Amino acid sequence: MQSWSNDEFTAQLRDVGRRKYHDKHPFHHLMNSGRLNREQLQLWVANRFYYQKSIPIKDAHLLSRCPLREVRRLWVQRILDHDGYGDDPGGIEKWLRLGEGVGLSRDDLDSERLLLPATRFAVDAYVNFVGSRPWIEGVASSLTELFAPDLMTKRLAAFEQHYTWIAPEALAYFRSRPPLATRDSDHGLSLVHAHCRTRDEQERAVAALSFKCDVLWAQLDALYDHYVRDKRMNY
Repeated sequence: MQSWSNDEFTAQLRDVGRRKYHDKHPFHHLMNSGRLNREQLQLWVANRFYYQKSIPIKDAHLLSRCPLREVRRLWVQRILDHDGYGDDPGGIEKWLRLGEGVGLSRDDLDSERLLLPATRFAVDAYVNFVGSRPWIEGVASSLTELFAPDLMTKRLAAFEQHYTWIAPEALAYFRSRPPLATRDSDHGLSLVHAHCRTRDEQERAVAALSFKCDVLWAQLDALYDHYVRDKRMNY
């Protein structure tokens, strides 16, 4: 089969987000419409933290599999963004502060006592995927960042409107991510354009992004099942 042009390839990737990105999940709609109580929001923060703290581990796997120095030199910034460096506390620290803002202790998050088994399974599957697949497929899986700035902007507005009991400074993670996500998605897209030249390579990249969307969706399925299907929400 003939390979897609860069525009066609990008359109295929964006179509995955249009169909499968987790902003469409019912749990996300409940959260953004202000219909979660404090306990439910706490559980989302605690479970999402397991994903947040796994991101630099995932990226370290990708770096270990990438033979290209010029790629590694830029990609390593993603680890620093989450782990922190210099005066920047990093995304993981900002998420811990979000946890404190919703009434959780740091130990609540670090101990994983609120972590649902399905969340652990989904996140570990993502880390294992990047650690076992060709590095460019790991890059492609990160392209959920294409859709993140809009999601994060809407999430921040929803939290400020509906969850006014959370201190504004606890929402710093949401404010910091849109420009970083834009930077990272631009970089990732340039890499898949450069290194996925055959139709097979391009389709594998699309499949990797689809898998990542499934991972994000499964994390919200875990929360939705816990509260809705167990009759702990009356919606």
